Amino acid sequence: GELTAIYVPDTQDEAMRDLSRAREDAVVAGRKAKQRLNAFLLRHGITYSGKTKWSKAYFNWLSDIAMPHPAQQIAFQEYIDAVHESLDRIERLTEQIRQMVPAWRLADVVEALQAARGVSLIVAVTLLSEIGDLNRFQHPRQLMAYLGLVPSEHSSGGSIKRGGITKTGNSHARRALIEAAWAYRMQPRVSRVLIKRQENLSDPVRQVAWKAQLRLCAKYRRIMAKGKPKQVVITAIARELSAFLWAIAKQLQPVT
Repeated sequence: GELTAIYVPDTQDEAMRDLSRAREDAVVAGRKAKQRLNAFLLRHGITYSGKTKWSKAYFNWLSDIAMPHPAQQIAFQEYIDAVHESLDRIERLTEQIRQMVPAWRLADVVEALQAARGVSLIVAVTLLSEIGDLNRFQHPRQLMAYLGLVPSEHSSGGSIKRGGITKTGNSHARRALIEAAWAYRMQPRVSRVLIKRQENLSDPVRQVAWKAQLRLCAKYRRIMAKGKPKQVVITAIARELSAFLWAIAKQLQPVT
């Protein structure tokens, strides 16, 4: 039989992947730091009455809290400092990614993918550093399979039953795509941020991005109306979004 070619990542792609994963690790560490601070406050019956946690107002509120014992105050301050340190680290790594992208061979694709709603710089960089050139996939279904977003199948008694997604393949890229898919819960619209991201892009790229909005926003409402769990709906949106991102990449010249 024919041998399947093994994809060897470009060294530049691997370098960007390391930087992207460092940021992803910082986000995970930040989430844990916040959970620890929340747990400390909960243990001491301290609740925030404001609207938004982790805002400037929230941190000002934290700074006004005085614990009854000096040892508790030290512990409390350490939890606060850990959150600040994690936020600074995320911001620092985000800026490093932003600075590194222009010299990357996939810089044009990073810019083009951001035409799609929900696909921020970080989402685009995560996808491409983990996957490489999207043009290596001959069909979007191959990309869906690589991301582990195709339904699993089970044969029984001559019938084929479809289950949840396989979750094989690249989990980092899959998580980034699912994060992007949440943006399609709302009505289709081109926001000010999206206009800015699209201003240097070609009409065909913008048209694919708008077509994605029209289709995916409607699909979200349609599947939700059937009573499906929200996570199942978002996964379905992410699966189809990957096909639109593949189509956007196809609008560009082959990456060399």
